[in-house]
Amino acid sequence: MSEYMDFFARLAEETAERKREFLQLGRVAGRFPAADTAHHGEIAVWCSNDYLGMGQHPKVLAAMKDAVDEYGAGSGGSRNIGGTNHCHVALEEELAALHGKEDAVLFTSGYSANEGALSVLAGRIDDCAVFSDQLNHASIIDGLRHSGAEKFIYRHNDCAHLEELLASVDAGRPKLVVTESVHSMRGDIAPLARIADLARRYDAVTFLDEVHAVGMYGPQGAGIAAREGIASSFTLVMGTLAKGFGMTGGYVAGPTVLMDAVRAFARSFIFTTALPPAVAAGALAAVRHLRGSEQERERLAVNARLLHGLLRERGIPFLSDRTHIVSVLVGEDRLCKRMSARLLERYGIYVQAVNAPSVPAGEEILRVAPSAVHEPAAVREFAAALDAVWSELEAPRGSLPREVARLR
Repeated sequence: MSEYMDFFARLAEETAERKREFLQLGRVAGRFPAADTAHHGEIAVWCSNDYLGMGQHPKVLAAMKDAVDEYGAGSGGSRNIGGTNHCHVALEEELAALHGKEDAVLFTSGYSANEGALSVLAGRIDDCAVFSDQLNHASIIDGLRHSGAEKFIYRHNDCAHLEELLASVDAGRPKLVVTESVHSMRGDIAPLARIADLARRYDAVTFLDEVHAVGMYGPQGAGIAAREGIASSFTLVMGTLAKGFGMTGGYVAGPTVLMDAVRAFARSFIFTTALPPAVAAGALAAVRHLRGSEQERERLAVNARLLHGLLRERGIPFLSDRTHIVSVLVGEDRLCKRMSARLLERYGIYVQAVNAPSVPAGEEILRVAPSAVHEPAAVREFAAALDAVWSELEAPRGSLPREVARLR
């Protein structure tokens, strides 16, 4: 037992630096971004991934309630063993149509979609060489690791480096290029047209993660590639239901032959219980609504632009002004946590401090997410509160540090 106690002590010591504290909150239905908390009363949420407020949308709630009444709570099993519901199939068909692909496969999370699909696509092709952006999400990293394929990591959004790596591999070798369209922590956008051109020239299959773009950008909310008119240049597109669509779950869309392979071999698809039908029904309602409505996307864009301007006026550094993800650069772990705590305690504003391993040490951020459901007046109040805290804690203002700015 003493050996176990020693292990527990070492583990506690290793965990101390990265121990995470979670704010318990209950989003107030119909009044998001308002949320109730046990110790801080009612607060305003400024770091939710429910960017368009679809998790509170009446059409989504009605669809979920109807599905519970019709099908009950759970799915009853994995997709292979009694868990495939009409709602799952209808949602997959809707997602394939959204992206102009032949087929789509639904997963229980965006993480499992990336991990499962990439482990198959990179792992089942003999001698596949994979080219992955340096800052790709952990789910992409894990999927490629589990595939066993040889990986070539190119510098973030650096197409010259990507081409250098592509050219270093035998011309006849199978190749897969993987990138996110909107980077989850920096909020910048990948040079998709250039990446697509390189993939064509070097005969590579492309896998595009549009997690932080679906619902928010492009015609019908189909993402950045669709906005740029190059969606057909990407072989596969991966997305989530947990952000712009306000639900939970993930998916991959692409050619039927590849989707059939994912269904046949992806362990994170085969060996897990399917999403509850009510979740699939709610997601289906959200996708259908956003395919026909521009209102939510327009409000999100207005609020993001407003916040960019207000922060710029105050000299508060942030990493990108190209998307709705406003990553305010603090650059020091303790200071970042103090800012988050003071905003909550003094102003009733909740925005989480993000530290390693989500971002590199020394690049800690407040990951601010102005949503479609924030009022412009609230955006101004947030900027004023952040400005006050920035001054109180004597955080540096002005331009970004050179080593950070060069990655924009």
